[in-house]
Amino acid sequence: MIIAIDGPAGSGKSTIAKQVASMLGFHYLDTGAMYRCIANYALENGIAFDDAAALEAVARDIPVVFSHEPGSPVATGVSFGGVDVTDAIRTPAVDKAVSPVSAVPEVRAALVEQQRRIAAHDDIVMEGRDIGTVVFPHADLKIFLTASPEERARRRALQNAERGFGDTDPAVILEGLIARDKADSTRTTSPLKPAADAHELDTTHMSIDEVCDAIVKMAREARP
Repeated sequence: MIIAIDGPAGSGKSTIAKQVASMLGFHYLDTGAMYRCIANYALENGIAFDDAAALEAVARDIPVVFSHEPGSPVATGVSFGGVDVTDAIRTPAVDKAVSPVSAVPEVRAALVEQQRRIAAHDDIVMEGRDIGTVVFPHADLKIFLTASPEERARRRALQNAERGFGDTDPAVILEGLIARDKADSTRTTSPLKPAADAHELDTTHMSIDEVCDAIVKMAREARP
């Protein structure tokens, strides 16, 4: 079974997808981390965000590897080309770089191939921005998470404070989220939008447990 969870930055996709995967005993794939690996590599190696050929080569030739604790469906780390980038891909610089990098059609094509291979043989929860529309248009269950920009900024500020890095000023984060929403929803390739058959959940006033319980209920009802 494939569960596709899409939504804008800061909507809680990763947190919710991880918890849903654990509740159902499914594997979890953080597709956003894959794009962040490319963006981080581009920043560190001086690759221009509009150099499609160079970015495609990185996406196709350098493996993204997720590490797991024994028995856990949720990855605890990520490496790129053999280098641990678990923390490096969550910096403010990568936050800003990932949108233009992920808008490159060649990068998306290369990573979609990887994502489809990973999900070919397992029950999986996959989250991103085009999982239900492009990566798995025939997913068994599609969820599109939303929340007000202000609430998403508040959540991201708390998350960054807990991690100990990244912006913690909600006003600064809000400005970045609004810019990324516009970039993600207006890009030519795989724009951010809910699939026609997606269940849209506005989580502004919902707890994480409430959202997860709702998705797990839908998953059990939808299971083939």
